[in-house]
Amino acid sequence: MEYKVVVYQEGMLGSLLLGGSKVDPVRFSEFLNHNASLGWRVQTMEKDIRRMLLFFKREAYVVVLGRELEG
Repeated sequence: MEYKVVVYQEGMLGSLLLGGSKVDPVRFSEFLNHNASLGWRVQTMEKDIRRMLLFFKREAYVVVLGRELEG
């Protein structure tokens, strides 16, 4: 089994303009589907709120992906 950890978050622009940024469900689905097409499966994920520039918050997900090794 092979694993990788990815921190998925939206760009800083939404946080700066709106004071906070949430993950776009359509883009997050595209990210997950792209990795699934490469054989990766979500093992676990956790929501994280990250601070940036002291005042702004940005939603992020820490995603642990796993896939079977070939051969």
